[in-house]
Amino acid sequence: MHIWFCASGALAKALVIRAMSKRMRIKTDDEVVVISGKDAGKVGRVIRTEPKKNRVYVGGVNLAKHNKRAGQRQAPSSSVGAASQDRSRQDAGIISWEAAIHVSNVMLLDPKDSKPTRISVRRDKGGKRVRFAKRSGEAI
Repeated sequence: MHIWFCASGALAKALVIRAMSKRMRIKTDDEVVVISGKDAGKVGRVIRTEPKKNRVYVGGVNLAKHNKRAGQRQAPSSSVGAASQDRSRQDAGIISWEAAIHVSNVMLLDPKDSKPTRISVRRDKGGKRVRFAKRSGEAI
């Protein structure tokens, strides 16, 4: 890899990042297993991907939690106000959501035997790109 130095430092940095970036082969709705970190061994489905950051969100894995206080109470002007007071009390508590995981910490599950596999891309007879499992050779 060659690094080109220009007059602008920002441009040089952008060129290096572009040269180092690689296409993410894990897509939304893929079944993956976490291979490292606190949730190693857990299996889940990819909810969302962020290719520019090389991160994926996996359902039920890497849960972040936040304690949320009850909202400010409103003076009841009608029966609708009373309902909104009940809603503000229900919003309080511990809220959890899936945080992002780096794509290098997950592996796709082979559709044939449900074991972790690497992914590669090849062209089919029509010239279309097809992902396939390196472990079994089966198309994904």
